[in-house]
Amino acid sequence: MELYTNIRGIPAGNIIAIGNFDGVHKGHRALLAHGKNMADAKGLKFGVLTFEPHPRKLFRPDDPPFRITPPALKYLLLEECGADFIVSLPFNWDFASQSAEDFVANVLVQGLNPAHVITGADFRFGQLRKGSVETIKSAGIEVTPFGQVNDVSGEKYASTEVREALSAGDIETANNILGWKWEIEGTIFRGDRRGHELGYPTANILMGDILHPAYGIYATMVQIEGEDEWRMAATNIGIRPMFEVKEGQVEAHILGFPDRDMYGQKLRVRPVQRLRGEAKFSSLEALISQIKQDCSQAQQILSTACG
Repeated sequence: MELYTNIRGIPAGNIIAIGNFDGVHKGHRALLAHGKNMADAKGLKFGVLTFEPHPRKLFRPDDPPFRITPPALKYLLLEECGADFIVSLPFNWDFASQSAEDFVANVLVQGLNPAHVITGADFRFGQLRKGSVETIKSAGIEVTPFGQVNDVSGEKYASTEVREALSAGDIETANNILGWKWEIEGTIFRGDRRGHELGYPTANILMGDILHPAYGIYATMVQIEGEDEWRMAATNIGIRPMFEVKEGQVEAHILGFPDRDMYGQKLRVRPVQRLRGEAKFSSLEALISQIKQDCSQAQQILSTACG
């Protein structure tokens, strides 16, 4: 899979899907599958045109973190959905200020020159979001506005619903909308070693610009860089009220795993179920007792769910 960050040297005459695709959820996947099938039927390549950062980051920079998928994970998921190449264009004020007609002329006609374009039915683009499917058609480009995809209850699959579920700590609902297991990835850093002092050492990563799920204790599966195995963990996501940190972080106590130096390694964390919210305790003894219960509950849940 080729990744382009500008419109130079991109193969022309292929099928292109356009969108932000944050989350690459089931609705996105249906659109992408349609594009891939069309490309295969015509003997063409299938490409995805997307934008980084997400436009909301530019327009509303003071919002709390909201991204479901960081760029690298989004690209991986798009590749798994059949993308032969991805065009990820920088979304800055110059780009956002161009008219819809200029976007079509400069990016689509002169840059990509596609055989066919696929977008969501409500796709809007260009300055003040004045561009639509009709704007693309007026330039002589064949375009398919892909209709919304609903779940069995008739609700539309949407990134907003994923964010709401994660913000409520409802991992099962979020994963059902996504069609894959949501995860947080980061580089393990050296913390204040509180977990080590309490007898429950943790591997700590920051969440950065990724949406912070409801703070609390989660049963999670984790994977350490360089390993194929997914391991069970009891994980605190939040600010630790007993020893408060300024920025929400992930602290995974890997069950039955020896304490070892993993600083600088990548860690993937997949929440499975939220056990409880964060809390302050009257003493360290009370905290340790609760951690012991959390670990036991996490192991029971994970053994059943992932065994």
